[in-house]
Amino acid sequence: MNKDGKKQHKFWNWVRRRKWWIILFAIVAGVAVFFMTGDDNGGTGFATATISRGNLRQVVTATGEIQPLNTINVGSQVSGTIDAIYVDFNSKVKKGDVLLTIEPSVLQASVDEALASLVSAESQRNYAKSEYERNKTLFENDYISRAELEQSQTTYEQAEQTVNRMKSQYDRAVTNLGYATITSPVDGTVISRQVDVGQTVAASFQTPDLFEIAEDLSKMQIETAVSEADIGMITEGQSVTFTVDAYPTQTFEGSVRQVRLSPTITSNVVVYTVVIDVDNTDLRLKPGMTAFVTILISEKNDVWKVQNSALILRSFDGIVENPGDATPSDHLAIQRIVNGEPTVVLVPYEKGLVTATETEIISDEIQDGDRIIFGRYGLSSSGGGNVRMGPPM
Repeated sequence: MNKDGKKQHKFWNWVRRRKWWIILFAIVAGVAVFFMTGDDNGGTGFATATISRGNLRQVVTATGEIQPLNTINVGSQVSGTIDAIYVDFNSKVKKGDVLLTIEPSVLQASVDEALASLVSAESQRNYAKSEYERNKTLFENDYISRAELEQSQTTYEQAEQTVNRMKSQYDRAVTNLGYATITSPVDGTVISRQVDVGQTVAASFQTPDLFEIAEDLSKMQIETAVSEADIGMITEGQSVTFTVDAYPTQTFEGSVRQVRLSPTITSNVVVYTVVIDVDNTDLRLKPGMTAFVTILISEKNDVWKVQNSALILRSFDGIVENPGDATPSDHLAIQRIVNGEPTVVLVPYEKGLVTATETEIISDEIQDGDRIIFGRYGLSSSGGGNVRMGPPM
């Protein structure tokens, strides 16, 4: 191989080892040339954005947890050891159905003791009553003094009150014995069970929770947190759509039922709870699911709209020679094709519905194919008051 062949061989080896760097350099150079010389608008140097017709939806998004509309915690008013449990998770129950029983021997002993005390008090009351009746006869015949009569009367009345007190204690003991049988207060579904057979229930200071019963799983609600920046747009009755991870391809519907006035602070952000009613007739939604909520604030169809970034113009300098009293706040600089040539015209407008990305343009003078001018590109920083580097949108 001659010297020229060796040089060519080394050159191509060098190219192969650095081909990715060469490709990257070519791409960067091409983009730079495009930014400096590219012009999709007939060489005018205007950066423009398309005005199109379409639909706009202003929404507030949030997340929340799906919960039953009404949930009852069933507890125990007496202490003791759980003797039997008759329901489990997901059990359907009716009002009055027995959920569990507590071992009743201690409570039964209290009933027996109270009954014995009541019987004893009644015996003493009967004796005191007989004594009082006998003393009344003796007093009427002047055999005893009034003081003796009054003393027997007082003893009888005290015995009567003792009977009433013992009867109350007996009734309370019987009632507590009845509390050993825990029944369902409503029709519903058991969604939580906190105890097992043999476990001791202590109800000394507070009522322990034994079961959680959802009254109606066909009607659910979502409690979602909305920030103070958005809460002013939320009103009762607004339409809501939401999704859950369990059914990613399905969109569920609901409506706002309540905006609670009590605020909470989460990560230094003030939020308010918004309650959303949900129809769950098919029982597909389960308690505790996370809902990704979209609350519809306003919606418009078939309107002129443009990207929010196209409304950044602050002055018509360099765009229009004699704007007069027109300003970018009430007029749009429109690039329009007239007789085959691009022409700049000023069009009055008002802002309509504003979303996170798009703005409604209200104007009777907008035409199909119009483009909003929002700046210039390819100029130096001293070339005008509206510099926009880069190609048109």
